[in-house]
Amino acid sequence: MNFLVEGPEDAKHTLVLAHGAGAPMDSGFMSEIPTGLGAKAVRVVRFEFPYMQARRETGARKGPDREPVLLESWRQVAKELGGGTGLAIGGKSMGGRMASMVADELGVAALVCLGYPFHPPGRPDRLRTAHLSELRTPALIVQGSRDPFGGRDEVLGYPLAPAVRLHWLEDGDHDFRPRAASGRTHRQNKEEAVEVVARFLASLQSA
Repeated sequence: MNFLVEGPEDAKHTLVLAHGAGAPMDSGFMSEIPTGLGAKAVRVVRFEFPYMQARRETGARKGPDREPVLLESWRQVAKELGGGTGLAIGGKSMGGRMASMVADELGVAALVCLGYPFHPPGRPDRLRTAHLSELRTPALIVQGSRDPFGGRDEVLGYPLAPAVRLHWLEDGDHDFRPRAASGRTHRQNKEEAVEVVARFLASLQSA
């Protein structure tokens, strides 16, 4: 497994982030968030699922692996990095969703989801939340308030476990990008996301 690592090696917690369905671990979003967290003394590790590794090697744009493969990838990564209470896991969209499905099983310290895909766009009837109602791992979901995969008005009505915290980025879409008329900038929302994730992890360290 190939990793990209940022931040201090002696950090108390390591945050492992997986990419979303369409963009690799070194995409703009997946690079900027770890860089910001590294500057706040958080160690961040990125990896790619097998289909994305294959895309990088061959150039063939095949779709995501099936769910069992994605989940097993998370198990392998946790094992390679030592697992246990020093490890937090999560990711962008699909990567975070897959992490949320194994977080309790792996016994990790925390879960961080950046733009959780609560449902496919335009299909609020196809919820991906059943396991989130019983999640025991301390979790932070950072979500754009108008994310088409689950905006604020929808998500606040979902039955989420007490372990799940939500932080809303004002007017953000699935990539946290706001509309110009909102008065917010994409940079502001990404910086806010970095700050809230860093505070969340720090709260675990002092708990």
